[in-house]
Parts: sequence; structure tokens; C-alpha cells
Amino acid sequence: VLHMFSEPLLIGRDDSDDVLEKRRISSDLRFALKTYSPVIYKSASPCTSSMLKSIVLGSNHMNHVICQLSDEWGEPAETFRKKATMILEEMADNLHLSAIRLLAFILSKVFKRVFRRIRVNTEGIERLKKALSDNPVVLLPNHRSYMDFLILSFVFYTYDLNIPVIAARGLLEIKILSTILRRSGAFYIRREIGTNKLYWAVLSEYVKTMLRMGYAPIEFYVEGARSRSFKSLLPKLGLLNIVTDAFLKKEVADVTLVPISITYERPVDETLHAHDLLGLPKIKESMWALFKARKILGQDFGTSSIHLGEPVSLKALVQGDVNLSQYNLDHRHIPHRPSQEIKAFLHHTGCRMIHLQEENMVISPFVLVQTLRLRYYVLSCGVCIDWPDHMSPEAVVVSSISLHRNIVKIDNGKTMLVQEQQADSSTDKHLMQYAVTVLTCSMYRNQILHIFVRPALAAMALSFTNKTQKEEIFICYSFLQDLFSSEFVFLPGNAKQDFEEACHRLSEWGAVQISKQNIELTETGPLVIFFILSIFQPFLEGYQVCYRIVDFFLYFSKSTICGPEQINMTETLIFPYFQIS
Repeated sequence: VLHMFSEPLLIGRDDSDDVLEKRRISSDLRFALKTYSPVIYKSASPCTSSMLKSIVLGSNHMNHVICQLSDEWGEPAETFRKKATMILEEMADNLHLSAIRLLAFILSKVFKRVFRRIRVNTEGIERLKKALSDNPVVLLPNHRSYMDFLILSFVFYTYDLNIPVIAARGLLEIKILSTILRRSGAFYIRREIGTNKLYWAVLSEYVKTMLRMGYAPIEFYVEGARSRSFKSLLPKLGLLNIVTDAFLKKEVADVTLVPISITYERPVDETLHAHDLLGLPKIKESMWALFKARKILGQDFGTSSIHLGEPVSLKALVQGDVNLSQYNLDHRHIPHRPSQEIKAFLHHTGCRMIHLQEENMVISPFVLVQTLRLRYYVLSCGVCIDWPDHMSPEAVVVSSISLHRNIVKIDNGKTMLVQEQQADSSTDKHLMQYAVTVLTCSMYRNQILHIFVRPALAAMALSFTNKTQKEEIFICYSFLQDLFSSEFVFLPGNAKQDFEEACHRLSEWGAVQISKQNIELTETGPLVIFFILSIFQPFLEGYQVCYRIVDFFLYFSKSTICGPEQINMTETLIFPYFQIS
């Protein structure tokens, strides 16, 4: 294993480029005022933000919805038209090159202060340039930090790519900042749309019009919100449904989906994530809060890596999965609720995009400093690791811990959590500080959960059943995958393939021997399985606590609340697998 770490470990599919390298030796003002000539969609129609709003409000779709609401509520159509105009004014971007140049100047200075490098895969840039000229493009980055959309727009400006319009939530309270971001491409969506029919109509027509006109690439987070735990979240399907509906109704010939993986060696808002997870009051968005956040400019946040994935054709995804004949006779402007078939397709597509994001994440050394065994497992899965090739493993470990000295330190040759307690701090405050440190460390562990989740579930199934028959172990694995399906992202209907892949990994790591009908532990198997399961111990214990609460509840309410079938299902499935000492 040690020999492996004498070789370069930035194992990626494409060459990477540090976009800050030139920024450090050239003028930021010259960069901001450079000739900017992005690649434009070949069928794009010239369109300004004001023209876009006029087209949305005058569309057949908006007229149809407004007439419907007028009939339902018995109010003049003009009342709803005014409401729609107000919604659109609040929502729409106001993209302008001058604001983009201003933001490029500011971000260049900020990023040089806080990041050592911003790496981008150059082959992904070339693929995206071609995709931008061929079809309307939807960018689907993962969401781990407030910096995500800023860093992506900065990269696009650097490489002369068309600046995307970005679905944003919040920040409207900070008038100056929201105005700059709106003029740089942000369009704002309310956090809770609910059943507001008019709002949904404005949003869907706005997005569809941008696709039809080739106005700009559209960027939104398929996970919906920031993942405070750094673990992939289940897909949210609202905006993906709008994009898909535009294609199914033949408003666009095709749409190109581009999964994007953004990873940070240390995110600038890591402490905020831990505070959110602990349920502490959220800091109110304001200019004063933004001013106080300037202290991050004096800190080092290491490297950020951006991987632009292979473009995926929505047309190719739909073929064979969706019956297109139902859309042939429908009027485009009449809205319909998505059928079960469409919902299943959207969920599958959302999960697939998240899997593509996970496959291209770059793992930082800090995630892997604990043991060589962990690094060996990660490498064997072909994961990209940003491990400097000019430094010894010891030097890399020391450097990584130094970068994260707010949460860990080296004490007598061992890596320890930082547990500093001020002389005047109370026990409760010290406990909260410790909880923040533990949760922050767990966020880095969570970055590699997608690598180990399937082998871990197979290892659990092997341990719980205490059998060797492959079919018996698979039944338990399927149950566990269903159980954890709200915790981790699995492709629907892919359990058998996931199980086979997991068993292959366990065999590759020397944990099991696999024959046609049986799976048996090797001599070193218990040690390997213990190590893998230790990564998932917090999740397993959390579900065990829930089981005990449900068990206690069922004990006192069998006859009044739960029917015999429900009780039997709980006793036969959950009890045997979770009664673990």
C-alpha cells in the first residue's frame, strides 16, 4: 500500500487546470474588462431580460392559467395579471455584462485570498463549449456551500462560457447583494411555493421561455438545498419537471443535462453547517452579517475542485422510458399534473444525476488521513484523490491537519479533536463547542459515504443473517436498501446490480469469497467488515434508537392504533435485523 502513495494520486479522467494561477500574476482589472465572447446556442433568438418578461406574461400558457383563476375565484382577469407581473418582477434575473465584470473583479480578489487553487477539468470545459452551441443546456451542480454558484460563474467567465441564470433562494433581504446577483444571472424562487397555482405557472413559463429562446444556460441544484451534512440528498423534482415538460411538449428539440461536481478541501461555511445541524438559530441575512463574515478573508480554505461531467441528452433518457404519444394531441399551453410514469422517470433521472456527481467528486487528503486502509479502499474504486505527488504521506497528513486546525490537532503523534475550553465558558457552552467539532469532522467522513454505502449494506446483511446463501443475504440487503432509501441515493430498481457490485467490492478487499450460490467470510473478513461498518455506525445507531422508540410505542398501542398486518411486518422484518447487542 505504501508503494501506491509514491505515485501521483490525482487520479482523474481529465487533465485539470488551476484557474487562480494566472490571476495571481496578472491584473484583476484587466481580467474583469477582458474581451468576453462566449459560445452561444446556434438557434438562440436575441433576447434581453425585459423582452423575456414580456414574452412570459403574453404567453398562451399564462393567459390560460389567468382565465382559469379568474373563473374559479370570480375576480377580473386583470387582477391576476397584475399579481403575475409582481411575481415575475420579484423572480426574474436582470442579466447585464457590467455586473458580471464587477463580480468577476471582486471574486478574483476574494478567491485568491481564501483558496490555494481552484481546479477545473479542461476536457469538461471543451465538452461544455460544444454542448452550449448544440442545445439548450441545464447545469446540475451538487450543493455544499454558499460559494457554489459564485465559483461556477467565476469559472464560466474565465473560460468565456455563457454565464448561467441560476435558481436562487434567500438573499432577497440584502438589497445591494441581491441586486448585484440578479444582474449577474440569479433568479429568485420562494422557499415555499406550495399550491400557489399562479406562482407555479409564472415559474414554469419563465424557465421554459429561457429554454426556447436559448437565453442562457439554466443552473439549479437537483438536491434542492445545501447539504449541511455533505451527504448527497434525495433529488427535488420541481425544476427538473419543468425542463422535462418543455421537451415532452416539443417546445425544444432536446435539452442537455450537465452534472457538475464541486468539492472543497475546506468549505468557507463549514461551521454554519454544524450550527444548522444542531438546530441553533440561523443567522439572519443582512449587510451587517455579511460585513462580519469578512474575517474569512484571513483564513486558508485550501483547494476547490470542479468537475464538469459528460453532457447527457434528455431526449436519449426519455426514449424507452416515457410514452410520448400522450403528448401528441395535447395543447402545449394547457398545464397537466405529471403522471406516475413521469414522476418515476423524474426520480430516476434525478438519482442518476446525483450518482454522476458522486462519481466525479475529488476526495481531499484530510478525508483519508486516518488510515492507509481507507485510502486503499477508496483508490480501488477508481475515485479521484487530490494527493500531492511531490510530498511524502507524512507531510501530506501534517499539511491537511494544519489546514483543519480549528477542529483537529496532532498530540503525541495522534490525531485528536480540538476541545479548547475558555476559562469563563460554561459546561453547556463547552459541550456545544465539542458537538460542533464532532459534526464538522463527520461532514468530511460523509464525503465518501457514497463509495462505501453498498458494500456496507452487504456487510450488514452478511452479519445480520449469519448465513452463507447468496439469495438469503440478498433478501436482507434489499430490505436494508429500502430502509435507508431516505438516507442515501439509490437508483430505483437497481438493487440486484447494486448487491452484485457490493459483493465484488467486498471480495476485492479480501473480506469474502464468492461462489455461484454462496458468500463466505475469509480469514480477514471480520476485520474488514468491522472497519467498513464503523463508517456507518452513526446511521445504524440512529435507526436503532428509532426502532426502540417504535417498539415501545407498538407495545402499548397494538390493539388501538396498529393493525395485525402492520405489527406482523414490524416483528418479522425490523426486529430480527435490529436486535443487536
